[in-house]
Amino acid sequence: MSLIGVVAEQEAESRVAATPETVKIIRSLGYDVVVEKGAGAKASFPDSAYEAAGAKIGGTADAWGADIVLTVSAPSDSEISKLKKRSVLVGVLSPALKPELLEALAKQGVTALAMDAVPRISRAQSMDVLSSMANIAGYRAVIEAAHEFGRFFTGQVTAAGKVAPAKVLVAGAGVAGLAAIGSASSLGAIVRATDPRPEVADQVKSIGGEYLLVEVEEQMQSSDG
Repeated sequence: MSLIGVVAEQEAESRVAATPETVKIIRSLGYDVVVEKGAGAKASFPDSAYEAAGAKIGGTADAWGADIVLTVSAPSDSEISKLKKRSVLVGVLSPALKPELLEALAKQGVTALAMDAVPRISRAQSMDVLSSMANIAGYRAVIEAAHEFGRFFTGQVTAAGKVAPAKVLVAGAGVAGLAAIGSASSLGAIVRATDPRPEVADQVKSIGGEYLLVEVEEQMQSSDG
């Protein structure tokens, strides 16, 4: 029976590659799971939750030495050295930007699955981590902007007078852009969005934004939108 390891991420990373709920699903498929101690702490998943889901809590060597290793960030050289021969590494690896990472993994005899390189097609929708992260990024961008803005996004009518709602411009109406538009609109702002693809106008309007047409000489449309 193959062993799947969930490793703790580097200091600045608060995400974790598997939640206790994910571990339950993996266990139901017949795999054993070892979670590095404290791997889910920053994401508010204590070790006890993983144990309740059927995982074992182990050390760094236990998790990195598994048959299949799940990670969020690309591993460092020292972490790669902990991977055993013929193991499988699954994570957000940015292979096009890190050829040296691929070379190091190949030398170690590791098979790598870059989740960020999975094509954005219907069959692979359940593995689309880019859209998931872009959705979070769009929401987070508006929350950070609202904090820096210093006053309410929504309009206010008080005894002291009337305050107009904030005006927000979102450049791009992809996954992150649409999340930002929806978030800003829900906070009461007047939201306008630009995108070189006129076909996204209805999507922008459906979540409370106003589409601003951008005149471009060439339409930039990929097969996945």
